[in-house]
Amino acid sequence: MTAPCRLVPVTETTAADASRKAPENPRTRKDRRPRPAPSAGRIHRAWFVAAVAFVTIIGAAAFRSLPGLLMDPLHREFDWSRGTIGFAVSVNLALYGLTAPFAAALMDRFGIRRVVAVALTVIALGSGLAVWMTAAWQLILYWGFLVGLGSGSMALAFAATVTNRWFTERRGLVTGILTAASASGQLIFLPLLSWMVESHGWRPAAVTVALSALAVVPFVWLLLRDHPADVGLAPYGAKEFTPKPPPVQGAASRAVKVLFKAARTGPFWLLAGTFAICGASTNGLIQTHFVPAAHDHGMPITAAASLLAVIGVFDVIGTIFSGWLTDRFDARRLLGAYYALRGISLLFLPMLLAPDVRPPMLFFIVFYGLDWVATVPPTLALCREHYGEDSAIVFGWVLASHQIGAALVAFLGGLARDVFGSYDVVWYASGALCAAAALMAVVIRRGRAAV
Repeated sequence: MTAPCRLVPVTETTAADASRKAPENPRTRKDRRPRPAPSAGRIHRAWFVAAVAFVTIIGAAAFRSLPGLLMDPLHREFDWSRGTIGFAVSVNLALYGLTAPFAAALMDRFGIRRVVAVALTVIALGSGLAVWMTAAWQLILYWGFLVGLGSGSMALAFAATVTNRWFTERRGLVTGILTAASASGQLIFLPLLSWMVESHGWRPAAVTVALSALAVVPFVWLLLRDHPADVGLAPYGAKEFTPKPPPVQGAASRAVKVLFKAARTGPFWLLAGTFAICGASTNGLIQTHFVPAAHDHGMPITAAASLLAVIGVFDVIGTIFSGWLTDRFDARRLLGAYYALRGISLLFLPMLLAPDVRPPMLFFIVFYGLDWVATVPPTLALCREHYGEDSAIVFGWVLASHQIGAALVAFLGGLARDVFGSYDVVWYASGALCAAAALMAVVIRRGRAAV
């Protein structure tokens, strides 16, 4: 006799069950998988990325060392006025600033590596073509437009983007270190380029700048990474892994929208105004006109360039220390102190210029070096306080004001030298502007992040 068949109920597979059993997309699974934090004895990858960014900014800083050294050689060879040469430098400085916010947006769209590699190539192209120039318009095109556009993508907005993506702690310190990279490049290249200009002419110096920019491109392409998620890590100091955001479409429109949004707030205009004066009193004034001004008083070009290199030494110290202070103290008060001390020092500079280097001049150089770009970490910190995720682009626009101020003084300084026969009026006017910047800094209200 056959045993009765027992009916086994068939369980219907639902869509939810099927979806749970279906294999996940490898890319999706990778993004969702928890990332272990680096062990205590292991260095976080963010520090290696910061090191590559540091070397990159050093390589691009070669072009920043050259304009002040070219003023007299170009004037002698082509009989161009200092105002004309200063105008080419001002175009370079203005584009350096105006390109920065768009470059920050382009990094969100195409990635850091691509934007920086292209920027370094454009710098090399402009500097290399300048070797064959014979007319002033070519100086404006090659050194003003091409080098200005390329260097604008290598501006401090690049440092801000790297810091914001890879770090949630020690941001002030890292900002100070990356800002100091430009000064380190000046320290490395100024003595070499001044010797080349003095001994072999300005053309070998321009070729050196081009080769230096090209030499950094492989490091950027092979070692730099756009986001911590690319290597499966959380940002330094973050407790949770953050997936890489999708590419942001419409880089140019986003940069403009962020500008209009920030322009409706008072802190933006105060930050832009103070940073414009910062650029006027550093890149536009000292970096462009200190060497020819010292040469007017009988100081050799190599000696004056060496003093600028010393500024680069103490700039590294001052900027890193400023980043450390920014992590601990009110950024507004730091800015007020920096600008006030800078203005006082400029008022004494006309009395210190002489045919030889004397102790008071060395004291000015050391002091000015410590204060050179110490303003960057607190300015960037205030941008983060007020503008959050848009802070890199806002800082790019604030940097644009920095370079516009530098461009105006680079042009007006050369024009004043042609009209008055000396730079004295430029030193005094810049000192008064720094006093105004100190007052503007201390009245900036605290941001929501700080509150």
